[in-house]
Amino acid sequence: MNHHHAGHSHGVSADADQRKLAIALGLILGFMAAEVAVGVLTSSLALLSDAAHMLTDAAAIGLALIAARLAQRPARGAMTYGLGRAEILSAQFNGATLLVLGLLIVYEGVRRLVEPPDVPGTPLLVVALAGIVVNLVAARVLAGAERRSLNVEGAFQHILTDLAAFIATAVAGVVILATGWVRADGIAALAVAAIMLRSAYGLLKASGRVFLEAAPVGVDVPALGRAMAAQAGVTEVHDLHVWEVTSGFPALSAHVLVGARQNCHDTRRALERLLHEEFAIEHTTLQVDHEGGDLLHIEM
Repeated sequence: MNHHHAGHSHGVSADADQRKLAIALGLILGFMAAEVAVGVLTSSLALLSDAAHMLTDAAAIGLALIAARLAQRPARGAMTYGLGRAEILSAQFNGATLLVLGLLIVYEGVRRLVEPPDVPGTPLLVVALAGIVVNLVAARVLAGAERRSLNVEGAFQHILTDLAAFIATAVAGVVILATGWVRADGIAALAVAAIMLRSAYGLLKASGRVFLEAAPVGVDVPALGRAMAAQAGVTEVHDLHVWEVTSGFPALSAHVLVGARQNCHDTRRALERLLHEEFAIEHTTLQVDHEGGDLLHIEM
């Protein structure tokens, strides 16, 4: 079972990641509470949409933490792969919440461009600048975490989009202060929504690939099949499947036919070495048979 020791070798970094996620979560929750209060008092959609986005950030990071914990559990019982995919589920949920929120903000933003409420610029600018600082700190914390995991990547994407959102809000604050043009608030909110929708698409696409058992990004399956078929003694490779159990855990299975005189165990070892060295796939299941040898012809 070579996926067991794969899990524990980065146990230390996984714990550090969880600590980083927890720090980022604390920062964001604290700031979000303040932002909602100011957003409601000043009736600023840009601030409220930032806060909504931060709420999904907090949910994202909370989920990422739970998923990272679950993913560390060893495989047992019916869960033969362990709970590694909890991280992919979490990434997918993140993508979905971003999508829904983005669409809601687009709707409300367009409505506000038609009839803008009166939004004061000063609180907008102050909160946005504070938000930029908080997100920079959170991004700094998470940048050191294991970014290979789609889960941590999802949390990190949330924080980066947040940063861009706050910059848009700060610009809106400056515009309102300088010119009194309150529609800037709605436009900033639409900019935030666009950023949210973009990262939602990325996360949904990446997690969808895993759930549809697509080959991991960066694995060229035709080339891999050709490399296997070109191995000495191999006559045919079929039923070749490559998929990703969870981030950084690719798996492969294939049926390989070798020449009648060929030592099938040597061939299997050579193929496993090839897959390990050339394509970085550790978890392989290869069924190796002699061609023509095992087929019984029953003559009537």
